Amino acid sequence: MSVSEAAVRERLRTVLTERDEEIADRWVHLQLEQGAFGSSISEMELRGEADALIAALRAGLESSLPVDRVVMSHADLRSAVTEFSMQRARNGAAPTVTSLAVLSLKEALLEAVQRGVQDTSELLAAALMINRLLDAAGALSFDIYVAGREEIISRQSRQLMELSTPVVRLWRHVLAVPLIGTLDTARTQVVMENLLQAIQDHEARVAIVDITGVAAVDTSVAQHLMQTVNAVRLMGADCVISGIRPAIAQTIAQLGIDLSTILTKATLADALAAAVRITDQPEVSGDETAAR
Repeated sequence: MSVSEAAVRERLRTVLTERDEEIADRWVHLQLEQGAFGSSISEMELRGEADALIAALRAGLESSLPVDRVVMSHADLRSAVTEFSMQRARNGAAPTVTSLAVLSLKEALLEAVQRGVQDTSELLAAALMINRLLDAAGALSFDIYVAGREEIISRQSRQLMELSTPVVRLWRHVLAVPLIGTLDTARTQVVMENLLQAIQDHEARVAIVDITGVAAVDTSVAQHLMQTVNAVRLMGADCVISGIRPAIAQTIAQLGIDLSTILTKATLADALAAAVRITDQPEVSGDETAAR
């Protein structure tokens, strides 16, 4: 005898209502047995996730949405799966482990259904519906996890770039950006944003871009430097490039890169002395610069 989808749906909703604690405990136990999380997620956190997801699943079944659309279209259920996946991403769990964690809920839920259902047809229909629901939840959790990890990695990369390109106030109205490593498009954007904001905040009149720590200068690096210089000038400030070592000067000359419109200095101390003259402040020597 066939069992209607509405009857199966009501059966699952009843099980999720009457046996929610049992299902949550079993699901947590199954995940702890897998041991894939190490110490990154505590048992209390797992239980909180289980309670939230089971409650959202019950609410989804209580809605009028078709079973195949419940996970993607029910706001509370989708939100619960999203938060579950993002929390795993923040804790550093592997994406496959995160997806399998959702799928392991199948076992816990099916065990609970088996305790209250004797009819084989109804049990099979319930198992099929559980598969449809949690396969969709597993796929959604995997997609959200991957997107979340990419967002976290992107944010961390940007934070690292900001830390590696600090804007330093050297003198009244004088700022400096010491560059170390490779200067690419993404980093140039961070440098410009931080420097331009600092120029506005400190009412700077001169910005020194120090490339002492830049391993090599090629056409691309030179273009990025020119972009930074032009942006600084648009803010009404002058720009000085320091750290032009002999090898870099030779490379720039060989590449035919024209830096004639930009004030360049061999050392940061020389650049600071030039900046002080530009701002009409008391003259400083290299020794006095170091002392300041």
